[in-house]
Parts: sequence; C-alpha cells; structure tokens
Amino acid sequence: MAVSCFLSSSLKPRLLLKGDEQWRSCFAPNIRPFHLRLSSNTRVQASTADSRAIEIPNQWYNLIADLPVKPPPYLNPKTFEPVKPEDLWPLFPDELIRQEVSNERFIDIPDEVIDVYGLWRPTPLIRAKRLEKLLDTPARIYYKYEGVSPAGSHKPNTAVPQVWYNAKEGVKNVVTETGAGQWGSSLAFACSLFGLNCEVWQVRASYDQKPYRKLMMQTWGAKVHPSPSTVTEAGRMLLEKDPSSPGSLGIAISEAVEVAAGNPDTKYCLGSVLNHVLMHQTVIGEECIKQMEAIGETPDVIIGCTGGGSNFGGLAFPFIREKMSGAMSPIIRAVEPAACPSLTKGVFAYDYGDTAGMTPLMKMHTLGHDFIPDPIHAGGLRYHGMAPLISHVHELGYMETLAIAQNECFEGALKFARTEGLIPAPEPAHAIAATIREALRCRETGESKVLLMAMCGHGHFDLPAYDKYLNGGLVDLSFSQDKIDLSLANIPQRI
Repeated sequence: MAVSCFLSSSLKPRLLLKGDEQWRSCFAPNIRPFHLRLSSNTRVQASTADSRAIEIPNQWYNLIADLPVKPPPYLNPKTFEPVKPEDLWPLFPDELIRQEVSNERFIDIPDEVIDVYGLWRPTPLIRAKRLEKLLDTPARIYYKYEGVSPAGSHKPNTAVPQVWYNAKEGVKNVVTETGAGQWGSSLAFACSLFGLNCEVWQVRASYDQKPYRKLMMQTWGAKVHPSPSTVTEAGRMLLEKDPSSPGSLGIAISEAVEVAAGNPDTKYCLGSVLNHVLMHQTVIGEECIKQMEAIGETPDVIIGCTGGGSNFGGLAFPFIREKMSGAMSPIIRAVEPAACPSLTKGVFAYDYGDTAGMTPLMKMHTLGHDFIPDPIHAGGLRYHGMAPLISHVHELGYMETLAIAQNECFEGALKFARTEGLIPAPEPAHAIAATIREALRCRETGESKVLLMAMCGHGHFDLPAYDKYLNGGLVDLSFSQDKIDLSLANIPQRI
C-alpha cells in the first residue's frame, strides 16, 4: 500500500511503500508521529521536522503550583486535622502520595509510562466540519479524541502510571471502583502490562447495562463484582437497607477502599477526583495546545463533561495556565447531567469521597455522600461529588458550569455520529450537546468562534442506551431537591 509523507514546506507528496526501508525515513528518529485532520479533510502524519509536529509530553502539569489561592487540604475524618502522608499509606504507593500533595509545577513522566502512552498518544485533534455544516454555523468546532486508547477512553492516561508506580514499589494487587466501566477497563489493561492482580467493583446499574465492559475487564485478567456486593461489609450493609440498590460510585469506592485498607499487599487506585489523577490527564491539554498552535487556532470556548472531573481537568488545566498568564482568554465550561448536578446544585463543603465515610474529607462541590443518583446511562458521571481541585477552580472563577438532561445529550450524540462517524460514549455526549448549543448561538450572532470540545471516549459498549433512545424509551431524569436536601443533611458539620 502506498502512502504520501508530507515534510517539506510546500507539502509536496513523497510516495513510499509499506515494507520499504524508507517507510519511516520521513520521520525524525525516535519521534512518534501524530495525526492531524486538516481543512482539506486529508489526514497526514507529521514529526518535529515539520511545523505541525508535536511529541508525547514528557511532563505532567500541576495546576496547583500556579493558583493564586491554594486549595483547602484534605482532612482526617476522625480528627478533622489536615491529612498527613502516613494517613494515605494504606491506600497509595509513596510516589503517588508525593504527587497528590506536590506543589511542583511539572512532574516528569517515567520513560516506561511514555513507552506505553506511545500505543495511542498523541491523540487526534479533529475539526468537525461536517457537524458545522449540519448546524449551518460560522463556528469552527474541534474535538480532542481520546477514544483511540486500548480501553476506548482517556482513563489509561492515569491507569498506566498508577499501576507502574505500584509495581515499582512491589505491590501485587490493586483494587478500584468503576461506574461506566471505562476506568475499570483501563486499570485492568494497565495491570495486564505490568503483572498486577486487579479487582473491580462495578456500579450495579452499569454492571447490568454494560456486560461487555465487564467482559473487557475479565479479558485483561480482572476480577469484577457488582456493587453493592456481598464481598465487603460496606456492600452487605447497603444491601440490607436496599436489596435492589442500583449502586453508586460512592458505594463502590467504599467497597474497594475497605479491601485495600484491610490487606497490606493491596493498594487502591482511583480513576478521577484526586489531584494526581487529574495531573496525569494533563497530557491531553498539553498536546492540544501544541496542536492548535500548529494550525493557527486559539479556542474561544472549551467544553468538557464532568463527573469526577479527570477528563475535563486533563484538557482544561493547561489552558487555564495559559489563561492566567494572559496568553489566551477562553471561556471554560463544564457540563454535567441534570440528574447528578454536583457543580450546579451541590454545596461547596467538606464531605466524604465515599458513601461509608472511609475516605478523607475533601472540600468539594457535593450532593452529599449518601446521594444515590438515578441510573442514567452516563454511568461515569454518576458521582455525588466533584474533584476538589475543579471545585476550587470553579470557586476562583476560572470556569463556568451547565447541566443538561440525557435526551438532549443523545440527540446531540446522534447528530455527531451521523456527521463525524464516531459514536460517542454517553459521557462526552454532554459536551457535544453543550457545543451544539454554543454553535447554534454563533449561527444567531454570526460569530465565528473556535469551539474546542473534549471527546473523551467512544460508545461502542453503550449501544443499548442508544437503542433505548432510538425507540423512545429514554426518560429525562432530573434531581429531586428533597432527595438532595436529605443527603446534604448528613454531610459532616465542621466550623
């Protein structure tokens, strides 16, 4: 098969044959290519020899270092004193604890992690020209697509380093929770590479709705339980109260933390919320900044979905750095489900990260750790709280928020699939719906804004949800204020 390699400034094609010794001669040695979709809809490969070239980032960015006001500390749930490193030792390896509390601006990515990243990174930045045409908008819509990873989402960006650090410190077993199954799949994938045992508690609603995510985890060697389960005391207590509980991420976290805390050879891995997790995801934004520079664009609006916050933070945090420096001034917008609106309807207060109250207290936007959201199809967005760092950034005024019901999200997802060809997961469908809203506003005002969207994963294992929508069976579930008030009444009261 013949390919054209574009390296010269004139972009004249040089024809190479696959298998020929010169197949890779158009790339600088040891430089990984990236894909960029140009306005001609032609996909090209470029290296650092070309002005469009980028490499996989070799450092993670820590937003805390640049914030004018540092985020509130985590608190020990027993003493209400700031958490000390030794408080976290039962759950995390030393290096991840160091990263969690670090004030360093950049942290080097280990070579072994970059090597695995090379399976899918850098990820594509794609202009959604066909969607623009459908919407008849003057806006230019770009999306950073993380669905090219082995697990089909952005989650391996942190699963790989978390497992690598655990393996380096001699840990044999890791446990976790998962909502939609994307995080559990990613951790199982990473464990298969580094030889660790993996055990996952999957929220019951998603466990039943998404059997192929469970099979994906099992294929990579993980053991998967529906949560709440009979395996843990936390799970058994919940099942006694409600044998038909659909579960929640807070419950699943309680189960995984219980197992990690009770077994010295086992550590806990979290797919969102914590500082080190969001920091690992900044490879998304760092790549995207360089990709947009290469095509001469600057985003006016940046949009991403939020559940725990890792995908949104991964794209937004490097851009917030640029915004604080005065290099650009985009509006940064987080979108959440109307049925679990922690940012738009929650309170900013200290609360537990899990239902059983086993985790440190974190100051975050929360609906209350007892809140169990309705089983909407965006399983990855069904968390009662929001990442403390994103909550803090929101309080500082660097971002705005929006909640959208799931029918509008699936309507947008269908428009996207039928123009761009990619079937989105229900989670990024929220970002798509918000982007469509903004693009239609641009049609009304005539503004040719640059819209940048986080497309954090594909929906290949979410087709039953699409089936339900296409057949008119998807119901818009909104939050119950009485339900939230009851849950908020149980958050720890602290002066």
